[in-house]
Amino acid sequence: MARVATSYVCNECGAKSPAPLGRCPRCGTWGSVTEDETHAASPARAKSRPAQTTLLLGIDGDAPSRFSSGAGEVDRVLGGGFVDGSAVLLTGEPGIGKSTLLLQLAAFTAAAGADVLYVAGEESPLQVRLRADRLRVGEGLVLTRQTDAAAVAAYLVQRRPKLAIVDSIQTMTLGDDGVPGGLAQVRDSTAVLIAAAKESGTALVLIGHVTKQGTVAGPKVVEHMVDATLSLESAGDLRVLRSLKNRFGATGEVGVFEMTEGGLKDVPNPSAAFLAERPIGVPGSVVAAVMEGQRPLLLEVQALASKSPYAAPRRVVQGLDQRRVDVVLAVLERRLGLPLDGLDVYVNVAGGLRVTDPGADLAVAVAAYSAVTNRTVGESTALVGEVGLAGELRSVSQLGRRVQEAERAGFDQVVGPRSSERVRGVGTLTEALAVVWEGS
Repeated sequence: MARVATSYVCNECGAKSPAPLGRCPRCGTWGSVTEDETHAASPARAKSRPAQTTLLLGIDGDAPSRFSSGAGEVDRVLGGGFVDGSAVLLTGEPGIGKSTLLLQLAAFTAAAGADVLYVAGEESPLQVRLRADRLRVGEGLVLTRQTDAAAVAAYLVQRRPKLAIVDSIQTMTLGDDGVPGGLAQVRDSTAVLIAAAKESGTALVLIGHVTKQGTVAGPKVVEHMVDATLSLESAGDLRVLRSLKNRFGATGEVGVFEMTEGGLKDVPNPSAAFLAERPIGVPGSVVAAVMEGQRPLLLEVQALASKSPYAAPRRVVQGLDQRRVDVVLAVLERRLGLPLDGLDVYVNVAGGLRVTDPGADLAVAVAAYSAVTNRTVGESTALVGEVGLAGELRSVSQLGRRVQEAERAGFDQVVGPRSSERVRGVGTLTEALAVVWEGS
């Protein structure tokens, strides 16, 4: 007989504890730790069932086929479109446009003559219909309010639709004893739906809620179970779809959309969109050539320095890694003698995009130096390079593609590391500053 192992799990982040707690030690949420019972097989029974093995090179079969989602930016993030039998988890803040985007993708697939199932667990059929009318989509789309994961899984196996969308996984239940949104229910419902998708060849998309900290709600195992995890983020008036995990494509890839009355529309030239409101001739404003996934982007990095009224000056960073910015500012102060000890420094990526590329270090350094010295950077100069602790400029990945994007946008000069003839190569941060302001 199976034994029952009792543990306690946080409903917000999935952290486990052997005893009940009032506050989760991982995410700090009060009252979120609840009891979770899982049935485990006895060790004797586990030993009686040896694992079946096979030679890797003896596995036959072709690579899974893909089909277009109907949106070029989504196809870019997915690595070429939906993969048959794959499971994708889409997360994002409430109201960011997750349901709108997936309804558009479902309608495109249905309009192409394929069967599509849309599981509306959070809205009534009328609400979905009204949204479809606003978007002018919905022809051929099959809708259900069924939130029983077993029933939905049976439909996938029997009818084999091309695409299935579950909005959202937190509304699904498995069995009569479960509460929607509970950790065990989310985990078990996800496992049943993914197994059905693999068997039927249906591309499955699950919408997942996020916690107050912005992470995926529910047990962490859900993110491990799916093939791809995508995050829809806000960047000013734009929306950015980012790949956090992808077994069939590149991780970190981004797609950019514009929210319109007709839904989310692709932005074919994100660099122009992010630089559209860039001020000219203002100290502290520079252009960085960065890579997000496999896509080169030109972004405006802004810096502002002001006298601090506090004993410990503040460092406020938006859109960049706080620790990397602190390192760059320390290099400016220690290696170049820039006086920052009594100044509050604010660094921001205009447009709201979150940048993880270390190639933005040089832009941060030049923007901060420009803000402190009140000197402007030429409007046709773009910057790229990673700054080391010794003040040296290090090479970055795919420099050629960054330069090509800058040239396409009309930038005459790209200042970067000495690894390409197409840039104004410099070896140190001091040399970079001299090149930026040569002749002035």
